[in-house]
Amino acid sequence: MAPNARKRRGVFSRPWTSLRKLIQALALLAFLVLFVLARGETPGSTTNLFLRLNPLLALVNLFATKALVAGAAVALITIALTFLTGRSWCGWLCPLGTILDWIPLHRWTKGRWTPGEGWRGVKYALLLLTLFAALLGGLTLLIFDPLTILTRGLAVGVWPALDKLVTAAETALYRLPALRTPILAVDTLLRPLILPPVPVTTRASALFAGVLIAVVLLNLFAERFWCRYLCSMGALLGLMSKVALLRRRIEPGCVGCTICTDACPMGTINAADDYASDPGECTMCLECMDDCPLGGTTFAPVLSVDPMRSYDPGRRQVLVTLGAALGGMALIRTVDPEIEHPFALHPPGADAEEFYSQCVRCGQCMRACPTAALQPALTEAGIEGFWTPVLISRLGYCDYGCNACGQSCPVEAIAPLPLVRKQEQVIGRAEIDQDRCLPWIEEQECIVCEEVCPLPEKAIELELAEARLPTGETIILQRPLVIHDLCIGCGMCEYKCPAVGEAAIRVSRCSGEGGLRGGQGRRRGG
Repeated sequence: MAPNARKRRGVFSRPWTSLRKLIQALALLAFLVLFVLARGETPGSTTNLFLRLNPLLALVNLFATKALVAGAAVALITIALTFLTGRSWCGWLCPLGTILDWIPLHRWTKGRWTPGEGWRGVKYALLLLTLFAALLGGLTLLIFDPLTILTRGLAVGVWPALDKLVTAAETALYRLPALRTPILAVDTLLRPLILPPVPVTTRASALFAGVLIAVVLLNLFAERFWCRYLCSMGALLGLMSKVALLRRRIEPGCVGCTICTDACPMGTINAADDYASDPGECTMCLECMDDCPLGGTTFAPVLSVDPMRSYDPGRRQVLVTLGAALGGMALIRTVDPEIEHPFALHPPGADAEEFYSQCVRCGQCMRACPTAALQPALTEAGIEGFWTPVLISRLGYCDYGCNACGQSCPVEAIAPLPLVRKQEQVIGRAEIDQDRCLPWIEEQECIVCEEVCPLPEKAIELELAEARLPTGETIILQRPLVIHDLCIGCGMCEYKCPAVGEAAIRVSRCSGEGGLRGGQGRRRGG
């Protein structure tokens, strides 16, 4: 009944729904524009606006660090909006929610199976687990935050895949002489504004894109499945919406036609309860009000606390999730990732001791890194550091003239250092493997690492040595040596090393990581 009624009614007869869809489109467009502009950002933290609007990230970071960063104050806008208008963020502004609205896969299955009301409690359990773990210094569960899923999925999965598809198409079409000029024109428009100027490599891109795709595919089971049952940020906003000022109200003119129940994307209108709805589940989409033929649904100020439902968190759920958080954190910390993973390099400006309890796993720094050196940690940082950024020097290098990662971090887990200070930050130390280095083991000329070292006073020097060739001829070789007191571990040498496979020079963690370059004397290594 409802779908046919909605088809008969035009855009102008549904003004509030049309306005919401327009704002959704503009918000999603703004998110994508800021995402595109984030690569190589240096002037400030403008492009992380949506992440700073996220109250869950701000609250969890506050619990874990016991400190409130200045940028987190932006989240007060979302909190104020929620206390005034309920979960309007979810229905009007959330970019992931908009994507889920625009991909109505539930129509394919036609409601063959819809989870029961008890499933709504899952998101509250995830919220409580996330908050309790944060109080214990663990932020791993933030990998399930909707904005981090979207940002990380785009940065590490979707955008690199898009780059590869565009590159493959351009390569194929460029073979046709008539298309070469337009192909070059299109490529000039795309790079470096939208796509990277040179190909970049991201590892486990299928995993991160797959998580995002899985969230969308859940719509096969129910409209906005993620928002109804799994979204921890939605759970936080839902609890605040219990006391929101503006709420849905049923007028005496309601005749029980069920149009509103069919129209509600969150399935929260209960026909058995006189068509009332839970403000903690309502995303203020206004579909019910615009579709009601008799004006039986309105939204008006309400000065009361909405009663708790059976799926809302109770004392037992709080105690169970607290115990799970305590046990989980104790288990995670039985293994020290700092000892077992010497090549898990933190971004410049990150506090090595506190980083895992500061980073919210949003992926914004990975998007901002112009060389794709920052990659999501898989096993290098253990469970506690899962999906935090690590610098993989074989895939990219820390650009000496860039401080974008610190500027883009929404919670300052990576300190927003001025460029001069960032250039002095020690990420790690380079070491030469003489069993793989061409001048050392094969007596071949190679000084690539010394040539590419970006430091004004190079951290690699060349030592002259005699070498005897198999022919018996004696030659003079230049063999590289690392000056440890000058090296900051940027990884340029490892990235450019021509050795096949593992580089002959690698950057590893060291006791001086995170500090400033310098020291007493000049120690050579290698």
